[in-house]
Amino acid sequence: MTDFDGILLASFGGPEGQDDVIPFLRNVTRGRGIPDERLEEVAVHYRHNGGVSPINAQNRALQAALKAELSARGIALPVYWGNRNWNPYFADAVRDAHEAGHDRLLAVVTSAYTSYSGVGQYRENFEDVVAEFPAVTIDRLREFFDHPGFVAPFIEGVKTAVQDAAAQTHVLFVTHSIPTAAAAASGPEHGPGGAYVAQHLAVADVIAAEAAPGLPYSLAYQSRSGDPRTPWLEPDINDEIRRLAAEGTQHVIVVPIGFVSDHMEVLWDLDTEAAETAAELGIGFARVSTPGVHPAFVSGLVDLIEERLNDVPDAQRPHLTALGPWPDHAPVSAEEPVAVAR
Repeated sequence: MTDFDGILLASFGGPEGQDDVIPFLRNVTRGRGIPDERLEEVAVHYRHNGGVSPINAQNRALQAALKAELSARGIALPVYWGNRNWNPYFADAVRDAHEAGHDRLLAVVTSAYTSYSGVGQYRENFEDVVAEFPAVTIDRLREFFDHPGFVAPFIEGVKTAVQDAAAQTHVLFVTHSIPTAAAAASGPEHGPGGAYVAQHLAVADVIAAEAAPGLPYSLAYQSRSGDPRTPWLEPDINDEIRRLAAEGTQHVIVVPIGFVSDHMEVLWDLDTEAAETAAELGIGFARVSTPGVHPAFVSGLVDLIEERLNDVPDAQRPHLTALGPWPDHAPVSAEEPVAVAR
């Protein structure tokens, strides 16, 4: 049995007021030399919502839900919460844990898939924190893209949406776009798009087969940013909706399988921009909820925690695709630094 003494809920973070927006965006784009005038063009999404991203409130809710589920199972582990880009930062959470005598942390990262931003960048963040608190070791859960607890809420949501859908319905799975080079680097052995694309396609296949048998479906991308000359994964969701409308689709069910909660990119890029595109084309639009604090998701995360606490062998680890179960990561420790390919 592995001796962890605390859980670290690790996430992206978001602003919680108008004065936070530009400092937050500076954090997100640190090192890229982007002037505040350019950042203000992105800030409109947050300004529209009072300068508040929903993600912090959603993480507070998830932290509380994890605490309750751990307690219900008799697992006496505190749950700390830290962010990459806004308060509370990782260093704040780890400082609190260290001062409480909790130095062996298991991170629950709010990223289900394999990519630099979802894996490598978090590892770099943890390395920086461990350098500041060398007594601390941070492990993390495996990527849980095909864990039943993550997939079940999407299956439930698609089944409900299909019941209310019109004829000529298309199920449109969507995730965050990333540069094609970054996608390829996530695991070239998995074909074009690397592990990142392969994982999403595999999950889409499972959900479609279970919740929408016989309906056509495809994978699209959202929220691309950066230099327009740099190739990113396509098609963009708005372009895909236009293509589907031109082919006679009357209704789209949008399934944001790339996200664990309804944060700003879901509310703006999907519920605002994509919904407006569909309305302009005269086709129906429904968006399935992300897992959030769905009981199956919370229970699944605690199952994953118990999997690590009890050193469950791979053969007994639940997964719904042929790609899983995804392997564990090497711990981040000041005593035994491990070079990991990113």
